[in-house]
Amino acid sequence: MDFSNKKICVLGLSKSGIAAAKQLALAGASCLISEKREKTEEDDALIEQLKELGIEVEMGEHKKETITQSDFIITSPGIPPKADVFNLAKVKAIPVLSEIDVAYLLTKTPFLAITGTNGKTTTTKLLAEIIQKSGRKTQACGNIGLPPCDLLQEELDYFTLEISSFQAATSQYFMPYAACFLNYSPDHITWHGSEEEYFDAKAQLFTGVNAAEWAVLNAKDSKVISLKDECEENIFTFGKEDENNCVYIEDDIIKYKNEDGEIEDIIPVAEVSLIGEHNLENIMCAVSMAKIIGVENEPIAEVLATFAPPEHRLEFVAEVGGKKYYNDSKATNTDAAIKAINAFEGKKTVLIAGGRDKMTPLDDFVAAIKENIDYVILLGEATERFEGALKKAGYKNIDRADGFTAAIDMASQKDVDNVLLAPACASFDMFKSFEERGDVFKEYVREKLQ
Repeated sequence: MDFSNKKICVLGLSKSGIAAAKQLALAGASCLISEKREKTEEDDALIEQLKELGIEVEMGEHKKETITQSDFIITSPGIPPKADVFNLAKVKAIPVLSEIDVAYLLTKTPFLAITGTNGKTTTTKLLAEIIQKSGRKTQACGNIGLPPCDLLQEELDYFTLEISSFQAATSQYFMPYAACFLNYSPDHITWHGSEEEYFDAKAQLFTGVNAAEWAVLNAKDSKVISLKDECEENIFTFGKEDENNCVYIEDDIIKYKNEDGEIEDIIPVAEVSLIGEHNLENIMCAVSMAKIIGVENEPIAEVLATFAPPEHRLEFVAEVGGKKYYNDSKATNTDAAIKAINAFEGKKTVLIAGGRDKMTPLDDFVAAIKENIDYVILLGEATERFEGALKKAGYKNIDRADGFTAAIDMASQKDVDNVLLAPACASFDMFKSFEERGDVFKEYVREKLQ
């Protein structure tokens, strides 16, 4: 798409918005970034830098004339699709694109896209490392924190892209070479408007006019694999053995069956560095994507044996007083927390949970706790509901903590082998983000308990 001499409004003075505006300005567009919040002193230097690049910035509101006089609107993932600004753009028939759309339209480099409810960041980083180990050039980007627009001047063989439901819902042109659907459980319903719209946002990567050339689907997830009949392009599955083009586990070995039905051993499960059944799904997904682009088995196995999980995702912190501490602050919903809890099957473990309640059903969460957790320490706004659900199910080893560090202190006193932070909640009742929550946990364990 030719953006030269086009008038473009970028919504949000955010990392992705700034990256898109810079690339569009280089492409000859006239760009204005519109930010709804009020300007602060910290914004001044950034705004001046953008002006030097020919990018204007308005603060405090999205002015009506800014929207209506634009040829294109570039949106931020933080703005829900039913916001007034989009209704105005729709009335004026102004195309709305995502930052990912912009990157896609300004490069010929293929995209490998990873979506799903949980495990996206781990899988994205794992796949990027495998590709790099094979001698090709790629960079993990997207929802992981690095906008792909920031990489357009890099000489890459692939963009390895984590794409959230927010980004998928606002992308109109993006068509990856291969896309994988890790797993599905209801999340972000308020933003999307309904569970159906949440699922459809992810599904559009696999079906319809912008479907990926290769669809990689989790064969053990009934909702995900239901898309198989709708996929018109090449299909690759993981989790179960199929006739061809699949990755699965048999005899405790990760195996790959190629398009001719020939089976190759990748690596024994005992030799992979990541723990937990959910991480085996992430691994099989990454292997599937790597095989689609022709990566050999040796670099795959090397990475699987040494890969360290990203921060805040079942991250080993330290061993103190005979207890191992694990930070899974990224487990901001019950489904993610269940995956972490199940990784400690058969091991004496205390769970720290709670925070801002997302009000999702608790039956499976409680069942996982009863099966695998010896003690639970609750904190935050979710305490009452979580405690009520646990007690109703007959679980009694529950303590309440007055604060976050108090919860860690209480956990350290339990007669267990492992302390797991997997909150199953958002962090916003106590912290700015799940990252801050995880950082506080790690710092306290390493500096206060030792």
